[in-house]
Amino acid sequence: MPRDVPVGNGNVLVAYDLQGFVREFHFPHVGEENHTLGQPFRVGVWVDGQFTWAHFSHRKYVEETLVTELIFTAFDLKIQFNDIVDYEENIYLRKITLENLSGKEKDVRLFLAHDFSIFGNAIGDTAAFFPENRTLFHYKGDRYFLINIYANHMFGVDIYATGDKNVWKDAEDGILSNNPIAQGAVGSVLAIPYQLPKSGKEICYYWITAAKTWDEAKLLNEIVKKKTPEFFYTRTFDFWKLWMNKQGCKKAQLSNPLRAFYRRSLAICKTQINSFGSIIASNDSDAIHFNQDTYSYMWPRDAAFVANAFDLAGYEMHKFYKFCAEIVEKEGYFLHKYTPTGSLASSWLPWVKKRKAQLPIQEDETALVIWALWNHYEIYKDLEFIRTLYTKLIKKCASFMMNYRDSRGLPLPSYDLWEEREGVLTFTVSCVFAGLVASANFTELFGEKDLAEEYRAGAKQMREAMDKYLYLPDKKRFARMVNFNNETVEVDDTLDSSTYATFALGAYDARDEKVRNTMEQVIKELASGGGIARYKSDTYYRQTSDNGNPWFVCTLWVAQYYIAIGEIEKAKDILEWVSKHALPSGVLAEQINANSGEPLSVSPLTWSHGAFIATFEQLCRK
Repeated sequence: MPRDVPVGNGNVLVAYDLQGFVREFHFPHVGEENHTLGQPFRVGVWVDGQFTWAHFSHRKYVEETLVTELIFTAFDLKIQFNDIVDYEENIYLRKITLENLSGKEKDVRLFLAHDFSIFGNAIGDTAAFFPENRTLFHYKGDRYFLINIYANHMFGVDIYATGDKNVWKDAEDGILSNNPIAQGAVGSVLAIPYQLPKSGKEICYYWITAAKTWDEAKLLNEIVKKKTPEFFYTRTFDFWKLWMNKQGCKKAQLSNPLRAFYRRSLAICKTQINSFGSIIASNDSDAIHFNQDTYSYMWPRDAAFVANAFDLAGYEMHKFYKFCAEIVEKEGYFLHKYTPTGSLASSWLPWVKKRKAQLPIQEDETALVIWALWNHYEIYKDLEFIRTLYTKLIKKCASFMMNYRDSRGLPLPSYDLWEEREGVLTFTVSCVFAGLVASANFTELFGEKDLAEEYRAGAKQMREAMDKYLYLPDKKRFARMVNFNNETVEVDDTLDSSTYATFALGAYDARDEKVRNTMEQVIKELASGGGIARYKSDTYYRQTSDNGNPWFVCTLWVAQYYIAIGEIEKAKDILEWVSKHALPSGVLAEQINANSGEPLSVSPLTWSHGAFIATFEQLCRK
């Protein structure tokens, strides 16, 4: 089930399912330690003897904020949740509005259930009620989650139950046991009672503090009580209003809905970025049911594209580039992917092939970080910052890209961006070309002209080799990949949308005949469900018998091509299509069902939103 309306602050991430239930609760890092195991934190309501579990069919954000607007109606009662994660403190807070839509008084009990599996497992957790501050606690090791409410003009929980994972069912008769403690695989539930007069309205607050110590969790709770829950709600609301309008109204030439979607994409991306700089691909724990792993990692490629999008939008990404400098291998390359804190992540790329050692890398990831960093410098001209990265990141990666080549000047084989095949990819070669050009620019900037000339010569040789080996005159397009077996060239001529990189990263002009021929075939032959598929006969989550599903990033690559050749209206049409195929909240998945338009795979995919931001910015510059 896709994740929706994420909220976060770079330390805490909370995301919901399509019923509006919390299904992700990450702390202390985005993408690391999901303390729910993907299980729902249910919401229920009992009204005059009738009970139902909520289904928030209305799931959006308050305009220009990272504040949720979740609405559920039952038994003539409207329940609205406006949820935030405080932008500074590790506090998840709900402002709850209960509105009686009938002409008679109602006896209401709102139930909020919690299914924590701390550290991502359900072994040895404790759920307890603490009378000293009338709160619920879930804890294990050095992870503490304190739950409190403000309702009926009072702080503190009075009606609750702790128990096993099914304790949420205790709410269905409207009565809770007040069982004070449970250990092992446990849950908890609390109730907020109200006597609502006819046509009456009440506001209450609910919050969870997240901390590494008991004292810190309690201190955060006391701060909420002292400053009031409304203070934290209002300041976070105001913060996001300012953050999302940082650049003013410079996008006036585009429609209001597109500008709104652009701002929404910025905020959704922001929820997937750690406070120390790592950019996570997606935090959707349901992916574990597909391949026993998640997307909660940093792929340097995805992250570089997102960082570039943020730089274009005016939100400098110093922390990301510094993070890259800390994790790059001493030889100057990036491995497949990394955990949110920079450790080597799980991988399926082998270190050996045909009994020979090999590097299990996607070289495009190394090149794209340097390409993005040069674009960053061109925008901000922050020479002192670049100086701190020059030796330990830029020159290290540049040296690797120059040395990791064959006699033809092409990069040695590595794995493709789709992580399915190994060879010399048009996409990868385009990226390395761009990485070498960026390296030359940097070394020239710092006075190392001999190195700059060497890198430019390497890029030139690589570009000439692309003409010779990667363009297929008989097909009138670029190959996806080639492999060299002694004197034999093995060509994979599958039509692949990633060949857009030939112009997007500067190896070719967008109006070059080779690019035009390739992109015209991509547009015609990879059309799927109104968008663009990855490549011919893609089987990943495929719902049709021909092409695969439309991916948002692939579709937006076509928009970037239209922008580059000056066909602005066609680019606008694609941006409109993308925004209309998001969830109502504005969240973009990785791909959609070509037949129904429903989201498929993970959601949100940070790269999808990053591609929209970058395309929007490119369009504005035209």
